[in-house]
Amino acid sequence: MQRALVCGAGGFIGSHLVRALKREGYFVRGVDVKTPEFSPSAADEFLLLDLRDAANCARALEMPGGGAPEKVFQLAAEMGGMGFISSASSRIMHDSVLINANMCHEAARRGVGRYFFSSSVCVYRDMQPGEPALCEDDAYPAMPDNDYGWEKLYSERMAFAHARESGMKVRIARFQNCYGPEGTWRGGREKAPAALSRKVAEAPDGGVVEIWGDGLAVRNFIYIDDLVRGILALTDSDLDFSPANIGTEEYVTVRQLLETIAEAAGKTISFRSIPGPVGVASRNFSTARIRSTGWKPVFSLREGIARTYPWVAEQVALNNKQKTP
Repeated sequence: MQRALVCGAGGFIGSHLVRALKREGYFVRGVDVKTPEFSPSAADEFLLLDLRDAANCARALEMPGGGAPEKVFQLAAEMGGMGFISSASSRIMHDSVLINANMCHEAARRGVGRYFFSSSVCVYRDMQPGEPALCEDDAYPAMPDNDYGWEKLYSERMAFAHARESGMKVRIARFQNCYGPEGTWRGGREKAPAALSRKVAEAPDGGVVEIWGDGLAVRNFIYIDDLVRGILALTDSDLDFSPANIGTEEYVTVRQLLETIAEAAGKTISFRSIPGPVGVASRNFSTARIRSTGWKPVFSLREGIARTYPWVAEQVALNNKQKTP
C-alpha cells in the first residue's frame, strides 16, 4: 500500500483529494491547522499541525512503520477569494512561504519520491479579453497581478530547486478557480461561485444582488472532481520541471456566472455594481500540457453549478434556521 501525505487536508480541495486517494487504495495522512468544516476527514490519520514550523513538517513526514510517504501533496496555504487576497498580502507571503520552504526541504531531505505543489494562475500577468491563450512558460518575464501570485511563483522555483538537487520528482499545477460542494461559502475567503450562490440563495425571485465592479471580468471555473483528477494525473505523469495549468476552456464573465447560478436556482436575478477588488480583466490559458497526460475536464460550468448551488442554498437555509429563536 502506497502512503500519501496531504498537507492542507482540512481545506476544500485537500479534503476532496483525501477521499480520492482513499478510493485508490492509499494509506492517507491528512495534516492541517483545522479539520474539514462540513464532514469528517476520510484520512486514515489526521494531525493538527502548523506547518509554518519546520519541526511540524518533520513530524508530518514520519509515517507509521518508519520512512517517508511515497507521495506528498502540498496544498496548505493562506488563501481565499479576491477579497482576502487583496487585503492580506503580508500574511499570505509570510505564512505560505514558510510552509512551502519547510515542507519541500524536509520532503527532499527524507527521500520523498513524488511531491505535488498547488500553485495558481495568479502567477500570470493581467490580460485583456480576446488575448491569445498563455502557456506555462509565459509566466516569465514575471509580472503577477498580486502578491499571492508572487508568492506562488517563488515557491514554484524553490520546489524545483529542491528537485534538481535531491532527485525528488516535483509536479506543480497552476489552478484555475475551483468550486463545488463543501467549499467555503461565507466569511470573506469564499470564491466567486460560492459567494454568488450564497447571494442568489438569500435573494427572493426577482431580487437584486451586489457584485464588485461591472461584472465583465473574464474567468474560468473548474469543478472540484475535475481538479482532483487533474492533480492525480499530473502527480503520476512524466512532466518534469514544467508546471501545468489545470482548468477548462470555458470562459465566462462574472455576469454570465451569475446568470448560470440564477438558472440553477430557478430565479430571475439582476445585479447592482459596487466598488470592490476585481482582480485582472481576463484570464485565458492553455491546458495542452495537462491534457497530454490524458486528463480532460468532464463537467461544464452549468453542470458543476447545478451540483454546487443546491448545497450552498442548503447551508444558507440551515444558517437562517439556527438564527431563528
